[in-house]
Amino acid sequence: MFGDMMGMMGKIKEAQQKAEDTKKRLESVYIDEKSSDGLIEVSVSVAGQVKKVDFKDELLEDKEQLEDYLILTLNKALSRAKATYDQELAAVAKEGMPDIPGLDMFK
Repeated sequence: MFGDMMGMMGKIKEAQQKAEDTKKRLESVYIDEKSSDGLIEVSVSVAGQVKKVDFKDELLEDKEQLEDYLILTLNKALSRAKATYDQELAAVAKEGMPDIPGLDMFK
């Protein structure tokens, strides 16, 4: 019984380390997103850091349009980044979950 408990604790610790390693790796994975007409392009890390914002000069003529495009495009990229981040961590959690009776609902 005690050995089983120690084994489960070891598996939990291993799963935690895998999750931390995955989070670290995801800091260097980027999502690129463009506006529908290609006037603005952004790149964000899956961990949610903005890496790049690039836009066509014609957007400089209309501040409100630039702001709208920037908000829409960044939000779309950040949404995709969060979905990817969540999927990656869920996969690690599912893979590393030890077989503990009664916890089948998490798999």
